[in-house]
Order: sequence, then C-alpha cells, then structure tokens
Amino acid sequence: MERSIVHLDLDTFFVSCERLVNSGLNGIPLIIGGGDRGVVSSCSYEARTFGVRSAMPMKMALRLCPQAKVVKGDMELYSRMSHTVTEVIEESAPVMEKASIDEFYLDLTGMDKFFGAYKWTNELGAKIEKETGLPISYALSTNKTVSKIGTGESKPHGHREIPSLGVQSFLNPLSIKKMPMVGNATFQLFSRVGIRTIGTLSEMPVEILQQMIGKNGTDLWKKANGIDETPVIPYSERKSISKERTFSSDTMDTYEVKGLISGMAEQLAHQLRQEKWLTSTVVIKIRYSNFDTESKQCRVSYTSSDHTLARVALELFDKIYTRRMRLRLVGLRFTDLVHGSYQMNLFEDNAELISLYQAMDNIKNRFGKDAVGRAVGFNFSR
Repeated sequence: MERSIVHLDLDTFFVSCERLVNSGLNGIPLIIGGGDRGVVSSCSYEARTFGVRSAMPMKMALRLCPQAKVVKGDMELYSRMSHTVTEVIEESAPVMEKASIDEFYLDLTGMDKFFGAYKWTNELGAKIEKETGLPISYALSTNKTVSKIGTGESKPHGHREIPSLGVQSFLNPLSIKKMPMVGNATFQLFSRVGIRTIGTLSEMPVEILQQMIGKNGTDLWKKANGIDETPVIPYSERKSISKERTFSSDTMDTYEVKGLISGMAEQLAHQLRQEKWLTSTVVIKIRYSNFDTESKQCRVSYTSSDHTLARVALELFDKIYTRRMRLRLVGLRFTDLVHGSYQMNLFEDNAELISLYQAMDNIKNRFGKDAVGRAVGFNFSR
C-alpha cells in the first residue's frame, strides 16, 4: 500500500513563542541566543534577510544585522508550547512521531479510504494554529524524506501535497543542500564533480556514490530517487536517564566519589546529546553504609552540557553528604527531559564550548564512549 506521510514543522519556533508573549517583537529582526561569545539559536525571517543564520556566532550576526533585537531564550516557554502542540496532534493523529521540539511526522496511510488525507492535514494545521497561535508549515507525500523537503520548500507558513507521480519532478530541480543527509562538506564534495541538483544525484551510479561517501552513498541515492522506507515511530516521552554505582567496599574518599560523579555526568550528558535531549533537573542520590538513603535535586536551565551538569551534581553532593559515615552507593539522575534537535544550551554556551563537545562526541562515536573524557572523572567512571 502506498504510504501517506506528513511532516509538520513549526515556523521559527523559538521566535514565534517569544512573539506570542511579547507582541512588540512582531515584524522586527529578532535573534534568540546568548551573549557576545555565544551563538544564534534561532532568528526571525526579518533577520535572515540580512544573512543571519542559526548556529552563527553572535558577534557575526550582530555585525550583519546591528539593529536586531536579541533575546536570551526561554526553554521553559518553548518546552511548554511544544507540549501543547504535541497534545493537539496526539488528539487527532493515528500515528505521530515527535522528531524534535518543533518537528513532527504523521502516518496517515489508509486514511484516504474514508476521507482525503491532505484535507485532514489542512484541518489539523488550522487547528494547531487556532489553539496555540503558532504558525506551522507542512507537506504530505509518500515518505519522510520527500515530505520533509516539501515542508522546507513551503516555508514560511505554507503547505503542499506531493503525490507519488510528482515526486521526482518535484525533487529533480532542487539543490542537494535541501536533502536531510547533505551537510556542507558533502555538498562541497559533490559540487566539485558537478553534482549540484537532486536530479543529477539521482542519475549517478550507486557505486560511484559509495566510493565517494561510503555506505551512506546508497541511502542518499535512494532518497534522491524518492525512496525512503523509514517508518514513523510512535511517540513516547522519556522522563529521565540515570546511573548508579555501588562501591566494592564502603568509602569516605570524597575525591573518589566526586571523580565518579563527574564521570557519570559526562557519560549521561553525552547520552543526552546523542539522543537529542535536554534536561532541567539534576538529582543526586547517596546511600550510607547503614543503608540510609538520601537524595537532593536542583533545577537548571535546559542543557546537555557536561560542565554545567557536572558542576551542579558536585554542588549537590557537597550539600547532601553531611555525615561522617562511609558511603555504599552514589547515583546521578537527569529528569524533566525535553526532546529536541538543539543538542546544546545555545543560550549560554559559547561557540568554542559547542565545538569542543561536538569534537568529543565525534571521537566517542567513532572509538567508543571511553575514548576521551575529563581527567577528573576518567579513572573512576570507567
């Protein structure tokens, strides 16, 4: 059976949320991000006309658009609004996947037997905007790749249907930059050999693409030809991630315990970034040698940064470990998770820190999670 897959994307989501609570931000260049050493988390279309883009250093963005209004960002607000949109979609959609804080896939396969899938999608889009006040773009097609590209071509605040017979004619003239798997390095590589459009890419022999970019060459060729069998994965909200360690013998060595906590924080933060989560609550648990168990928690700005989470965890340990008694167990938990594509706290972290974490994550992904780490936690957590 031919599938009917919808991709929905909330337009400039952070910007739209800020404008909902402050109408004075409407119609002006707006940048969401941190201080001078930070990066742009999101920006309005008015700012984009000056060349401002997400992940751009703030200094560069303000040189391009000095008149822009800068807002630090409010992940609490964005999380709350994302949850509201999720609830609206869940009430109506048969199968929904939440791909990020502002992005969703729906599987409407078979719905055309009862009523038009595109008509239904239009009604859902109108309902989302009416109940949340947030602008949204979306596209309906035969798979996730084509519908996602379709949404991108419909922005801002637009929608379209791409039927199966029109998929290739829709894709062919588009730049390969429009494809989800094509980053700047891949684009430059293909451009050097004259591959700049999806149509040209679709006509390349698979073997050539495999030689150029390895096993991803096959997947990219399939997507360029409108082939994507990736399923829509039903949504479920994860509540927390955690690690615990029971000591081989009870200890009062706070140096050892703090090293272990730092290592746990680093490993859990890496897991957050890999699975695209942010946390807003850090919980420390300790168990004394007499089996008394205590825990303490602290709220933080949404983040997945090692240095922030490790610092808070160690501060909590200093507050909770008050008895002159040996410890049997220590645990660390991150709760109140938000699922999103913003893997770092772009409102507070600067460009250098973000680059450092990306480099460390790449090393861990290639050589294993123990390949690189902070010296303080390296010996105790591994």
